Amino acid sequence: RWFTHFYVVSVLWNGFLLIWLFRAEFFGESLPSWIQDMHHALGRDSQSEDMGNEHFSALLVLLLLWLHSCRRLAECLWTSVFSSGVIHIVQYCFGLGYYIAVGSTVLCQVPTNLRNGKELSVQICWYHIIGVMMYIWASLHQHRCLAILANLRKNRSGKVVNLSHSVPFGDWFESVSCPHYFAELLIYVSMAITLGIRNVTWWCVVMYVLFNQALAAVLCHEFYQKNFSSYPKHRKAFIPLVF
Repeated sequence: RWFTHFYVVSVLWNGFLLIWLFRAEFFGESLPSWIQDMHHALGRDSQSEDMGNEHFSALLVLLLLWLHSCRRLAECLWTSVFSSGVIHIVQYCFGLGYYIAVGSTVLCQVPTNLRNGKELSVQICWYHIIGVMMYIWASLHQHRCLAILANLRKNRSGKVVNLSHSVPFGDWFESVSCPHYFAELLIYVSMAITLGIRNVTWWCVVMYVLFNQALAAVLCHEFYQKNFSSYPKHRKAFIPLVF
């Protein structure tokens, strides 16, 4: 349940960044000096030309990231039923830092010195459409899977009756033990596509999410196999038919 704190921070921080980027792109306002200093430290303001449609792509990805955080916060508050499990203080601090860093990473994909008061050229490209469609598809499945997990601890009237673990069925659970982790990976891949596919920095973020979610999925898969003798043997841990 302490993951709720991560999404509170993400909604506030990434919402703040989204507002500033929106104002900078559509109203020609300057980004705060500390954001420009961050760009300077990362070498982003040294570019001499705009790389295609990256301004709008970054704005769109930051919006998707913020919406993702809003949905996950709502699910933590009103959908998920948490057990008495605890989180390590190091993991907790890292999680808070991650959601601050990931939004800043999106913002740093846009050079600060190239706008010069010009209006934002909004040009919707094919990768924007594919990325957003993939994002919606993965988000819907992630929500369904989280609802399935929550319903395992509720009776037909929706009242929580236990906090024990049970074997989930339905939706992507028929193929993998942790489809909500797989959906999380797909959501970040969809953002990489929305950024134009060639953004190396964001693919590094995707790789982090891949290894992080894969490790959690393997541990969860082993837990199911150890504690439920009749657990479906055809299920993979993380990626359907693969891993």
